[in-house]
Amino acid sequence: MIRKIPKPVLEVLKKIQENNFEAYVVGGCVRDLLLDKNPKDWDITTNAKPSEIVEIFPDSFYENDFGTVGVKVEKFIQNGNGLLKEEREHDVVEVTTYRIESIYSDRRRPDEVKFAKTLQEDLSRRDFTMNAIALKLTTDNSQHTTENVGFEIVDLYGGQEDIKNKIIRTVGDANERFGEDALRIMRAIRFHAQLDFEIEEKTFQAIKKNAALIDHIALERIKDELTRIILSDNPAEGIDMMHKTGLLVHIIPEIEKGVGVAQNRHHIHTVYKHLILALKYCPSKKLEVRLAALFHDVAKPQTKQGEGLYAKFYNHDHMGARIVKKALTRLRFSNEVIEKVTMLVDNHMFYYNPDEVGEASVRRLIKKVGLQNMKDLMDLRIADRLGSGTPKAKPYKLRHLEYVIEKVSKDAVSVKMLKINGNDLMKDLFIAPGPKIGAILDVLLAEVIENAKKNNKEYLLQRAKELSVEDLSKLREMAKEKIEEKKEEEDKEIKEKHWVK
Repeated sequence: MIRKIPKPVLEVLKKIQENNFEAYVVGGCVRDLLLDKNPKDWDITTNAKPSEIVEIFPDSFYENDFGTVGVKVEKFIQNGNGLLKEEREHDVVEVTTYRIESIYSDRRRPDEVKFAKTLQEDLSRRDFTMNAIALKLTTDNSQHTTENVGFEIVDLYGGQEDIKNKIIRTVGDANERFGEDALRIMRAIRFHAQLDFEIEEKTFQAIKKNAALIDHIALERIKDELTRIILSDNPAEGIDMMHKTGLLVHIIPEIEKGVGVAQNRHHIHTVYKHLILALKYCPSKKLEVRLAALFHDVAKPQTKQGEGLYAKFYNHDHMGARIVKKALTRLRFSNEVIEKVTMLVDNHMFYYNPDEVGEASVRRLIKKVGLQNMKDLMDLRIADRLGSGTPKAKPYKLRHLEYVIEKVSKDAVSVKMLKINGNDLMKDLFIAPGPKIGAILDVLLAEVIENAKKNNKEYLLQRAKELSVEDLSKLREMAKEKIEEKKEEEDKEIKEKHWVK
């Protein structure tokens, strides 16, 4: 275990001790060491005051009210991937003075932070027993090596035993801990999803009792914890635990609405369970795809028509896109994430049958969602299928679709991919610069999407010559008609063949 502590961290510990102060590695990094994982961050706690830490480490920074000094150290390998963080000139070890905290009036942060005198006082304020373990060096480290370093573990609250038994338990009274900082409720569930640990019964009951306190927490902090849950190895377990504890209705009420909502003959699960299973079986590790799996049928409760085997959910994809956009905006996700998830949800009902859908339809789909997003859309479809109880993730028709996507991937789906451009129209056809050129190219693109063989310079110039006699409004109408015509065809296919999904 001790060999996983990077040399720069050991050097910081030793230097603090050499200046006659106590110093312990503490918190999540100790937990990770005991789990034989590579910690992502390193925290040290000490009885030295911030001003004394800064004096020991002149090249450090102290920019907060919580007694935490950032000590700059040379970059070291982190996260078990053998890669250095090249974007930074240095790594940072956070050194925090022992502290005790007053009441949390706003359920977010302590009204006052007071420095403590002992390690025991400091550990007593921490959230969970597995995060309240400290580690102290006990032997000389003059050679700055990890092989001969001795250490002592300070575990006042049974954290090692809870780690061994895979238990999440608060330090002291659970109601008090959650009352101090309600984000700890989400952290418990996040650890449940990340570590595959069970939440101890008293802690679980306290989460249920105090779930509404999460409304006091900044949405940015909630979003960060939710993201970690979604990206964990057990995201569906995390979301379902949020439901079981009453937390989900406060954070993603849109998903909670699917609880108990039956579907139809094509689904054996309720809407909620289907969404949870789609997230569970999602083959992608991307945040956007996993969020799309969780939200893809979110509008089914609102769009449901009828009951029983033949219930319908017309346009739940398009309404779902609007719902997910609003939900993720509320939760402070980035515009990039929101746009990608919205696009995936909006298009998850794409229809494909080798006997009925030709290459032109595939080109239109690529144009609509972007070639770079086709793999993610396929992963969403696989999650949807597996979440429906279908044993086969990728049937023949999806494999065939992949083949056609690869086949037509170089076909023109944008004006830039046409074999002619505006300069050709001006040079060869003497068309004056202006919006008419763009309108002609739009009409040509619509025709090429229908028939890729038309994308050759000779044909396009001849066709452009024919189009050049039309006025601008007519050209725009021609392009719009072709686009709308194909959109209507696609919508009709979906309604006829996917009115139940």
